[in-house]
Amino acid sequence: MCRRPPGARVELCVMASERWSPDSWRGKPIQQAPVYPDAAALADVEKTLAGFPPLVFAGEARKLKRALGRVAAGEAFLLQGGDCAESFGEHSADNIRDFFRVFLQMAVVLTFAGASPVVKVGRIAGQFAKPRTNPTEKIDGLELPIYRGDIVNDTEFTPKGRTPDPQRQLEAYRQSAATLNLLRAFAWGGYANLDNTHRWMLGFVKDSPQSGRYQELADRITQTLGFMRAIGLDPEEHEQLSRTDFYTSHEALLLGYEQAMTRVDSTTGDHYATSGHMIWIGDRTRQFDHAHVEYCRGVKNPLGLKCGPSLKPDDLLRLIDALNPDNEAGRLTLIARFGADKVGDMLPALTRAVKREGRAVVWSCDPMHGNTVTANGYKTRPFDRIMSEIRGFFEVHAAEGTHAGGVHLEMTGKNVTECVGGAREITAGELSDRYHTYCDPRLNAEQAIEVAFLLAEQLKAERDQTKRAAAE
Repeated sequence: MCRRPPGARVELCVMASERWSPDSWRGKPIQQAPVYPDAAALADVEKTLAGFPPLVFAGEARKLKRALGRVAAGEAFLLQGGDCAESFGEHSADNIRDFFRVFLQMAVVLTFAGASPVVKVGRIAGQFAKPRTNPTEKIDGLELPIYRGDIVNDTEFTPKGRTPDPQRQLEAYRQSAATLNLLRAFAWGGYANLDNTHRWMLGFVKDSPQSGRYQELADRITQTLGFMRAIGLDPEEHEQLSRTDFYTSHEALLLGYEQAMTRVDSTTGDHYATSGHMIWIGDRTRQFDHAHVEYCRGVKNPLGLKCGPSLKPDDLLRLIDALNPDNEAGRLTLIARFGADKVGDMLPALTRAVKREGRAVVWSCDPMHGNTVTANGYKTRPFDRIMSEIRGFFEVHAAEGTHAGGVHLEMTGKNVTECVGGAREITAGELSDRYHTYCDPRLNAEQAIEVAFLLAEQLKAERDQTKRAAAE
């Protein structure tokens, strides 16, 4: 007999009755899958990967799930961000350090403003594959496979460069392992010291054209740190102030790689994707009866699900039932990506359906993917539209009585010029100066921290409103 949570759809019984295994996705239809010309070479690489050590451990994934459970309950905030697609050529200690440094500054600002913990999850150490609208592209009459990320093929527009090469998966593993090693050292080795982070943040405030707007919050953080030190809480002497938990995530797009990195946890007997702490299903691959949902439903990691304009409430509930049948808080993060002009119209119906059915989820805002435009021949994202979608996301949740739990950003620690606007008002004419992305435009370091300060104002206003309501 099939046992369903109250209100769960009949389809859940059908899916639950189907035996899951790490390779059961291979019997399902699949979207966004590259075509490898040499199946034997691909199988050899996947066999090799299956014998490699895990990149992350089941206990770490469970710890992240517990932290996300607090986000779902409204007791914490999720900050998720990083590269659109990691590049083999840009892999360096400096780039990893710069990203981590910006991320820490954002987290400190949000922690102070929201008066609650910030769960830090990077799009890093595995975000090498990208879904694409078209399978091929044509230049000067030559049609070749589209670039799908460095784990699949090369940006170079040649037959050899664009042919999917399974050996690239081994390089993705090696770079992910090296990145994770450095991130763990930064997070636990003293680099994340609260004094360091605050000093970097003060430098940003001093140099920003909007320094006056951000100075008040910076001063309050300075005063709080001074008080903590006065009562004996010195960051140099207390682990809680010099270390931090940092997790990795990526889109689980290349399912052969994910299957090869799937391991059985010796303490529970459960399967985990050990390629990253959290994996997500993209807006193009979230078909209920397709391969990506099939694979993800069986691993016990925290999962993300991108929710775009074409998603209907009933379809979302079916997906929630499939991916989180036990209604476990922290298991599923719904990442809304509508666009500034659509979020107010499309998000309410989804939040109402989820709330009505009593589903325990994290709601997060991806303000990047729905706000892409073209300017001077470059894909870009206007900073004002990014912030407009974030504000709209918060407004919907406030109106519906649900928790706006986080943000999901494409960003870098470098001073690129890929998104227009921001405090320094990057113009369309400046995009060519430092346009380094191979896929989608990213917020640069200054713009990312600026988002954190503007979001901090939103969190503080929400907190003040909650206090007033409680007092009344």
